[in-house]
Amino acid sequence: MATPHVKRVRILYKTILRLHRGLPESLQPLGNQYAKDEFRRHKTCTTHEATLFMNEWTDYAINLATQLGVKGKPNPVDQIGRNLDEKLLNDLRDEQISQLYELLVAAKSEHHVSLENEQNDKDALTRK
Repeated sequence: MATPHVKRVRILYKTILRLHRGLPESLQPLGNQYAKDEFRRHKTCTTHEATLFMNEWTDYAINLATQLGVKGKPNPVDQIGRNLDEKLLNDLRDEQISQLYELLVAAKSEHHVSLENEQNDKDALTRK
């Protein structure tokens, strides 16, 4: 039988994947894969790291639910996300900054491809 901690982790993980369904289709796989990798990476972390991890991902889930308008009118897609403050960036390790940059590049390229596809679809419809 799973421990209470394992149950909480599983519930949080599934909640995040459900919230990702509200993201633009082009960003869903990126968000899901990132969450999957992070949860897998932290399977064997210390108790202190696990507490920090759960707090940060819980905050992420709450913020994403708010931004997606889960409890009300959905917000426009361009209002999803937030800027990171300088103090937080200064506290990140080099590995985390590199990972954050890779995520930014991947998200921007996925969003760019999605916008191009939408424009192509619109062009095809107007030609008919």
